[in-house]
Amino acid sequence: MIASTPAANMKLLNVTPASGPIGTKFTVTGEGLPASKSFDLVWGTANVRYVLNPLPDNVEYRGRQFDRVNAVIGHAQSDSAGKLSAELTAPEDYGDVHDLYAVSGGVQLAKAGFQITRTFSISPASGPIGTPLTIKVTGLGSLPYTSTAAVLYDNGYAGLVSATTTRGTAVATIRASGPVGTHALEIAPASAGVPYLDIEQSAVAFVGKYRTTFRVTEDTGPPRARVELPPPVQATEASRTTLTASTAAGVAADLSSQSGIVLSKVQVKASGLGANTPVLLQWLTATGTRATSSGWTIQAIPLGQATAAADGSLTATIQVPDALGGWHTIQLLQGGTVKAQLPYHVLHSFVSISPQTVKAGDVFSIHLKGIGWTELDNTMAVTYDNKYIGYACGFYSNGDINMNLVATGGPGTHLIDLYPTIYRGKVPAADTWLEHLPFLDFLQDAPGLALGYRVPAYHLAIRVVT
Repeated sequence: MIASTPAANMKLLNVTPASGPIGTKFTVTGEGLPASKSFDLVWGTANVRYVLNPLPDNVEYRGRQFDRVNAVIGHAQSDSAGKLSAELTAPEDYGDVHDLYAVSGGVQLAKAGFQITRTFSISPASGPIGTPLTIKVTGLGSLPYTSTAAVLYDNGYAGLVSATTTRGTAVATIRASGPVGTHALEIAPASAGVPYLDIEQSAVAFVGKYRTTFRVTEDTGPPRARVELPPPVQATEASRTTLTASTAAGVAADLSSQSGIVLSKVQVKASGLGANTPVLLQWLTATGTRATSSGWTIQAIPLGQATAAADGSLTATIQVPDALGGWHTIQLLQGGTVKAQLPYHVLHSFVSISPQTVKAGDVFSIHLKGIGWTELDNTMAVTYDNKYIGYACGFYSNGDINMNLVATGGPGTHLIDLYPTIYRGKVPAADTWLEHLPFLDFLQDAPGLALGYRVPAYHLAIRVVT
């Protein structure tokens, strides 16, 4: 990064070509500059992040933070006549127009701009029902009206891709749905996460759209149910929700694992406790609802009792309650005083889809466990044959989702996919537009990843029969 100030009489640089996707080679030239000077060629960009507000009983989504920064991407030397020429490559970065400065001695002496344009790809081009289609978009913008794109399958809205934390590049996967034959695919502009259909008449018409087709070759039957979980990553924010890790003076404690599904067993080890003294283990979780004015609160659920050994050590095994998922806290108490509290993340889990063979118009059920209660993990966005149909919530039902859906479409395989989403955004925020929408690139760019929320996608299927 480099700090610089604009000159009183800024010169203009010429850039050829003036736009292109990441990796484009372009030439920067200028004249009328100080002779025989070294210049840094400085690229104007931004650092963008999701703004989250962890509270004891919730995590609020407050939009995105946009911070302008400058970075050196090349160097040049002016000649004795004050002319400058350099060859540069468009870096992997957010789309839209980037300022480009010639800087010497901390002063911006000349300026131009380069526009990073979008690229699109969807592959493969054919395959049976259920074939994973890899979608890649580069050059997504950093600002609200250019930062997302929408995926359409046969004019049905399948979900959004975003690139807030991945500098303009989004990679996502959907599954090819039937029937056998050719299907239309489109990556459309999406200023608010949903398709902006007349983008050509807007101020951001330059973002463009992409259309292609996919040919479904056969129906080989419903693929097996699959849960797609984001890989473990180190959370970049220490505060999550409920209570953070802490220990009393002289006490050490840890868990055999930091995450698992409901009814998992986890071992608690501690030292420095009061010798030969009972230890109460309890589980902090949320209870209540957003649907009424009574709201919700954090409560403690007993997990059992053990006794510290003569040396003050403790080894105990607890079972994760069959209740809400998300971040919780395991507390160790002696004499009513909290000696240690340890965060534990309860993951979503798939129970069943039943019946899997059904007649059109009949009802089938999807059952999940471990759904959370914060705005990051209490709801799932649902698509049927790549068409968004709504969302399901598991807060009031204590982490349990059991949704009843109607089987539609002709005989054959039909796909149901559930994706992470945001329940609700909080003001003040410039772009809390993404509520309840399917995050197709949730593996890389879901808002909760910074806090360690590994919300999965579920890929399910039924067979409709006559």
